[in-house]
Amino acid sequence: MSNMRDAMGLCVPYGKANSQYETEFEPATGTVWGYFKPRGTPCFSLGLLKDIRVHDEALAMNGGKVDIEGQMQTVNYYVCGSRVPRVFNLGGDLALFVLLIKSRDREALAHYARLCIDNMYARIQNYSVPTLVTVSLVQGDALGGGFECAMSSDVLVAEESAQLGLPEVLFNLFPGMGAYSLLARRIGMRGAEELILSGRVLSAAKLHEMGIVDVLAKDGQGETAVREWIGKAWKRRNGIQAVMRARQLVHPITREELDAIAEVWVDAALRLEDKDLKMMGRIVRSQMRRMEQGDVEDVTADAREEELAAVG
Repeated sequence: MSNMRDAMGLCVPYGKANSQYETEFEPATGTVWGYFKPRGTPCFSLGLLKDIRVHDEALAMNGGKVDIEGQMQTVNYYVCGSRVPRVFNLGGDLALFVLLIKSRDREALAHYARLCIDNMYARIQNYSVPTLVTVSLVQGDALGGGFECAMSSDVLVAEESAQLGLPEVLFNLFPGMGAYSLLARRIGMRGAEELILSGRVLSAAKLHEMGIVDVLAKDGQGETAVREWIGKAWKRRNGIQAVMRARQLVHPITREELDAIAEVWVDAALRLEDKDLKMMGRIVRSQMRRMEQGDVEDVTADAREEELAAVG
């Protein structure tokens, strides 16, 4: 056990060059570390979604193995994180949504939703590999689809300063790519609806109290916390893997369920009014200011302030 811990941290980069999803393999524990590395706003653009899918489809097709320098290596753990400082992921591509809703392009909205569900469902199902445990590492803001993605893993690790939430109700929509199903699994249907309809962005500490965040880490210690969790779980990994699968049997989330909810989301998106799209646009501008100038701490609060100033 001590030798395994001593070797942890030695990672080998692999995967597609110029991808927006950067991957490394840690041989000592059989851990894949996947990091969002988006171009532009750190949201789920079509490009990022497709790059994630390329990697994850190969993992599933190879039965939970990855090609490392010509040798197939078994993956025991798959950690999802971000290379963007202070941001895990800000969620759906709101700028794209505004364009598609204004043009009434239902098929394009549905295509985006399906691609999101392709990624989410694969992770929820552990890439059809019963012995693979998934971990989300949240070291910054996880909003909307970013929060959904974080919850799709077996274990959610978040640093104390991270902010997580589902602000879609601010522009009269709801998170339609798995939030309801995943939250209901963790805190029940009533709790899921209350959180979704509140639009609140909460601290990782608060979500840990609520039972949504599994492991709370000190700022800057997220990766260490993941490695410590893996180290402690190492001798019990067969039992832990079995418990994770039992969770899926007791509270199953099916592809049909996710697809049906995504259809509800598409219909709801197309019912949005001009005032709703304006708020969506304000959030997009806040996201851009945050990335370009670094002076926006909370993009949803900043968008609300802009709205109040416009009304005043």
